[in-house]
Amino acid sequence: MASLREIRRKIKSVKSTEQITKAMKMIAAARMRRAQASILSSRPFAARMEEAVRDLAALDASPGVDFEHPFFQPGPAGAAECLILVTADKGLCGAFNTNVLKAGIEWLRARQGKPVMLACVGRKARDFAARLKGINVLCELVGIFPRASYAHAEILGQAVSGAFLEGRSRSVTAIFNEFRSVLSQRVVERPLLPIPVPEKAAKAADFRFEPEREQLLAALLPRHLKAQLYRILLESQAAELAARMNAMDSASRNARELIDALTLNLNRTRQSLITLEITELVGGAEALSN
Repeated sequence: MASLREIRRKIKSVKSTEQITKAMKMIAAARMRRAQASILSSRPFAARMEEAVRDLAALDASPGVDFEHPFFQPGPAGAAECLILVTADKGLCGAFNTNVLKAGIEWLRARQGKPVMLACVGRKARDFAARLKGINVLCELVGIFPRASYAHAEILGQAVSGAFLEGRSRSVTAIFNEFRSVLSQRVVERPLLPIPVPEKAAKAADFRFEPEREQLLAALLPRHLKAQLYRILLESQAAELAARMNAMDSASRNARELIDALTLNLNRTRQSLITLEITELVGGAEALSN
């Protein structure tokens, strides 16, 4: 049976851990609310940008103009496939990082023997890539969460679009956690390049463009890619904070249950000791009286 001092020491240790997990939960909750507001405001912008690009691409080319933007065409057949892997910089967020890395492993296994390259966002993704052999790392973005900004999306966009336009990669795909609600996040695999060309819906001659449709597309496509990347960073950021808040809430509840169990054990141990002392006193008194 554990001594009273040992049980009290365990209770003190668990209470200290409970205070830490509660503080981490409150910090994650405050940051998550800001991140949630950011992602909810960025989704309509990214969706409208995607819609504008899709509508422009669906139109036939202007008369006398032959326009094919590289973003609509796959890269050279022998070029590498690029994967953007978005994780957190830290742990203590449940299965958040594990689920993304599992999806990344499956993606790599499906392309075993083929050239691939990684764009790593987050320290966990960088460490994962460092353990792999023969993997070309295109770029690394570490320490950007929980303050991911459009500037980070621009850096990432320039790296992956540069490799695509130079023919070093033939496609670009992102794997990340999408924020669905405070209690729900899901891993998403989203192709980014080449952009799928929709079916022709109408003729450009039916519309008047200022500037020309081709110029609009040439200006919009790089912005479209960066807008999608910015949304991905914000999705992952909000999902990470929600996962950490839930993980710390679960840890706090487990700590409280353990404290209650230890307190019950402490009381039972103390009661047993008191009963034992009373029994010894009564026995001693009877022995003296006899």
